[in-house]
Amino acid sequence: MLLFWRRGYEATSISDLTAEMGITPPSLYAAFGDKQRLFHEAVQRYLDQGAGCTDAIFAEEATARGAVERLLRSAAEGLTRSDRPSGCMIVTAATNCCPESSDVQAGLARLRADQADRLRGRIEQGVAAGELPADTDVAGLATFYTTVIQGMTVQARDGAGRDTLLAAAAAAMRAWPAD
Repeated sequence: MLLFWRRGYEATSISDLTAEMGITPPSLYAAFGDKQRLFHEAVQRYLDQGAGCTDAIFAEEATARGAVERLLRSAAEGLTRSDRPSGCMIVTAATNCCPESSDVQAGLARLRADQADRLRGRIEQGVAAGELPADTDVAGLATFYTTVIQGMTVQARDGAGRDTLLAAAAAAMRAWPAD
């Protein structure tokens, strides 16, 4: 998982993987079938280790604004942890791939779209609860905050620290529609 996260799908070779795992290529193929299946397992492990905590945040926060703010702050903290690669594996692991890796790119794009859909759903709940004006552009607002989070991952990969990303999150929250 860490190799794919750090280097990306295509830049991580079978020999990199087997050296890191301390196994031979035939053992890797016997256990996972191929590099793509191993990658999918690595992505699932990434999600299982907390990268997919959005649903918990959305369930725990009483308001849509609180949920989005906590999501942004959580992203700023998670993207800059010193004990793992910076940025989000789902955003960065397969952004530049050759046509042979289009399945990998499409799979990550689906995960990002699912995240955006959950965010849009939480904002819709806020509109329904009267927290936001009835004419709120829910899709536009969800796209804006999704873009902020994805931009924060690029900034983290470029070396931006936690304070910088927290400041970006705070600035993004100033764009929240007035009640």
